Amino acid sequence: MTLRPRALISWSSGKDSAFALHEVRRAGAFDVVGALTTVNETFGRVSIHGVREDVLHAQLAAAGLPPHVVPIPCPCSNEAYEARMETAMADARRNGITHVIFGDLFLADIRAYREQKLSGTGIAPVFPLWDRPTPALAHAMIASGLEARLVSIERAKLDLSFAGRSFDQALLADLPAGIDPCGENGEFHTCVIAGPMFSHRIEVASGDVVERDGFAYCDLLPA
Repeated sequence: MTLRPRALISWSSGKDSAFALHEVRRAGAFDVVGALTTVNETFGRVSIHGVREDVLHAQLAAAGLPPHVVPIPCPCSNEAYEARMETAMADARRNGITHVIFGDLFLADIRAYREQKLSGTGIAPVFPLWDRPTPALAHAMIASGLEARLVSIERAKLDLSFAGRSFDQALLADLPAGIDPCGENGEFHTCVIAGPMFSHRIEVASGDVVERDGFAYCDLLPA
């Protein structure tokens, strides 16, 4: 029996990383043995998305993945971020990890950055969703049974009413012209609460919506 390469999923708490996990598991080429997530060490929130750490751990329990949390300071310089990630990758390599799976869709500069930073580490990046047309991909996610909530929206591009909404067909129909249906340009970020990558649904309740630095964040509380 040939052992499959050991991989981590770069887990943002959102739909793209969750669906990338689903697709990789379906293909069966990798043994996904954990989830790598950066967490703001001051506030205990997932970076960018603002998801509470207890919701993150509930997700990973449902996904059957041990957490590999990388704490980062607030504010976090690029140098500090890269230093923390270098340490995390070195630890991963010592534990036999050879690949990291990313949910990136089409931003070439982000992909090039990941490839550059992993070059020479002994760990290779994998992009299972890369270049899939995002309108079809968004519908495929929803059709798979994936359920997610919008936890962060860019206020210059979306009305405040979108914060906290479900990522569903009605949302896709309501998105203004020019907004990527997967939010790949940063228009919105999500928190997955159910889907084929989970053994059970995560129950959450909507908390406060807070506007900060041009974004609106909907707090999700464990129900």
